[in-house]
Amino acid sequence: MSKFFNEFKEFAMRGNVIDMAVGVIVGGAFGKIVTSLVNDIIMPPLGFALGRVDFTDLSIKLGEKLAEDGKTMEAVTLNYGNFIQEVVNFLIIAFCIFLAIKGINSLSKKKEEVKEEPAAPAPTKEETLLTEIRDLLKNK
Repeated sequence: MSKFFNEFKEFAMRGNVIDMAVGVIVGGAFGKIVTSLVNDIIMPPLGFALGRVDFTDLSIKLGEKLAEDGKTMEAVTLNYGNFIQEVVNFLIIAFCIFLAIKGINSLSKKKEEVKEEPAAPAPTKEETLLTEIRDLLKNK
């Protein structure tokens, strides 16, 4: 049983697994921020511009159920407004992630450009000998 826990510990402590866990947590928080951006900032003006429509309230009434005692119950609805809202959420999240990755890629390219040029290769034996001969001829 100890071997099992040791294997699990090795698996869980690998860098990729920890990086992935951090990414999932940050991604979840980022998703909440973007959802708030869409629900609280983007959709209200868009709904206002379209005639004060709240997308989450858009639905199609499919019919009403009748209870056994003859009273009507809650209507069955197809809530396509929620679907529109989630599509807009997805598009904004995808665009934000695209911008973030594009920014990260441009930063990594700049870091690569800042790195020093590789040193010139060492002279060959022939070049070294020719340099010595040249220096001896200069001194004479």
